[in-house]
Amino acid sequence: MTDAVVENMMAGYTFVDTMIADEVNLFEVKNLVGLLELNHLVLCGDDPTLRLEYHKHIEATRQRFYGQEPYNIDNIVRWYHKHEHESPWKQAAGIYVRILSHPQLYIEGNHRTGALIMSYILAQNGKAPFVLTVKNAKAYFDPSTLIKQTEKTTSNLLMKLPHMKKRFARFLEQQANAAYLGKAA
Repeated sequence: MTDAVVENMMAGYTFVDTMIADEVNLFEVKNLVGLLELNHLVLCGDDPTLRLEYHKHIEATRQRFYGQEPYNIDNIVRWYHKHEHESPWKQAAGIYVRILSHPQLYIEGNHRTGALIMSYILAQNGKAPFVLTVKNAKAYFDPSTLIKQTEKTTSNLLMKLPHMKKRFARFLEQQANAAYLGKAA
């Protein structure tokens, strides 16, 4: 990972922390722009000059995020609300699978943005965020590659993706590290 990627991810984690501290539910319609902002942070950071330089890409991502039928953000939000009763691990894994499987939610940065959204869901529920490390990288990227290559067909949505979600949820729970939880002020 380059320094720029690390800086952008840190900006994303800062955004996640702020949303949690402010008790913002990113899966409410009025707050969906926050899920889009996470992707912009992952790719461009918070530098206004860089964002201006990539304004066409940012606009294309926004159009895909809201308009890609039938697998746009509305589909993901509906899934989230339908599965609110599940454990945070399953919710986080399910959202990640929905973002990463084909067609992906964002044009670029789906792995990184998905990891931040998983962390948001976990931390919002009092669980440690997911943090990619050298030790867990292979165990993260191997299933992520399979998820990325999986089409959102009717049969996959009913059989294959739920199985991937379940396995990925177990992985997330095994990676939980209380050291990544912030201290209350």
